[in-house]
Amino acid sequence: MVDIPRIIVAGTHSGVGKTTITSGLMAALSSKGHRVAPFKVGPDFIDPSYHTLAAGRPGRNLDAFLSGPNLIGPLFAHGAQGAEIAVIEGVMGLFDGKGGGDLASTAHVARLLKAPTVLVVDARAMARSVAAMVHGYTSFDPRLRVAGVVLNFVGSMAHETMLREALRPLGIPVLGVLRRDEDIQTPDRHLGLVPVAERRGEAAHSLYALGTVISRSLNLDGIVRFARSAGSLETARWSPESTDLDRSQGVRVAVAAGPSFSFLYRENLELLRGAGAEVVTFDPTVEEELPAGTDVLYLGGGFPETYAGVLAANGRMRENIRDFAASGSPVVAECGGLLYLVRELDGDPMCGVLDARARMTGRLTLGYREARALTDSPLAGSGADVRGHEFHYSAVEPGAGRRPAWSLVGRGPEGFVAGGVHASYLHTHWAATPELPRRLVREASQNTTGVRI
Repeated sequence: MVDIPRIIVAGTHSGVGKTTITSGLMAALSSKGHRVAPFKVGPDFIDPSYHTLAAGRPGRNLDAFLSGPNLIGPLFAHGAQGAEIAVIEGVMGLFDGKGGGDLASTAHVARLLKAPTVLVVDARAMARSVAAMVHGYTSFDPRLRVAGVVLNFVGSMAHETMLREALRPLGIPVLGVLRRDEDIQTPDRHLGLVPVAERRGEAAHSLYALGTVISRSLNLDGIVRFARSAGSLETARWSPESTDLDRSQGVRVAVAAGPSFSFLYRENLELLRGAGAEVVTFDPTVEEELPAGTDVLYLGGGFPETYAGVLAANGRMRENIRDFAASGSPVVAECGGLLYLVRELDGDPMCGVLDARARMTGRLTLGYREARALTDSPLAGSGADVRGHEFHYSAVEPGAGRRPAWSLVGRGPEGFVAGGVHASYLHTHWAATPELPRRLVREASQNTTGVRI
């Protein structure tokens, strides 16, 4: 049983200002002494980085496709431990899920968590029509409770008055109004914001200012009151801890971090620790050596193309990684990590672990994926099924090695298995497949004693 007050901030569609308002709400509540647990619906890595900075505790993802619907409640209970209120940012429009359906939509997660929803509306170029829009969103799914609306991009006091008068007959509270204010915008890249890791000082300053704006623009007491009305959630708490029989001691996992590699699900790291591993981080843009005693290398995603020149210039680190991979030790690389392991990225030399080249393109590859492991590797046994997510503007040629990492449903072979290396574009959330990190740690443990599985 979980009694954490909770509220979901949803949007009518993408681009209405969900992240700005959610991050500002987290910052505002935190500044008033609330212990806020931050969450993001969907697979996104960047928004949770802002949530982390705003709330002062790790931002986490709730994705009903990646983890399955049954784990949403347990993962929420795990991430909300010790908090007084949970603030959950939605994804895309309120009802937009996988393949245009309901699965993994904000509405789906709201129902699973029995959480009241605050609907953000882009009110530009709109007057009485706002009532028709809000009426549609609040009546479309009677299982969903829309507690109130926030009007964003309002032009003037007269505009606000028109909007409020239009909404009054619906009986849905207006919980806040934000004017068009250039000062609270944050820089974006591709489909999201620039990660906090690339602009931490500027981001902290922006969030402080944003929290101040939100404090005077939103009815914080009303939002907290609605969050407290969520009631109890009957769910067990997810745990990353392995049983004693599944734990392996003495394994050190080095995780790439810093501005070039900031895309990792926190539960993945917790599962590695839960399997008995020690997790340490390093920044390949500035450090020249892998952490001493590294047994496993984990290269997550990010935007290595932005730092390709810096990564290329750090020849000592590239040589260390190449030698580590050549030793047969386990290496897991996802998306940005894959780019770092190829021979070159747009002409800049990378680690040369994989016989492939990468280039940036103008074409976005985006979407959920179902995959099956085609080759035994330290991460996955042949035939293992996983769910993941792709998001990149790059292409690797060839797209698969002689021993591919995965077979993607509807797409075919993808990625590389070479020695102890498992590299792919696929981002995976291991909460639904804890056997993957446990296998990885066990493989490394047995390698340190000269035994391979």
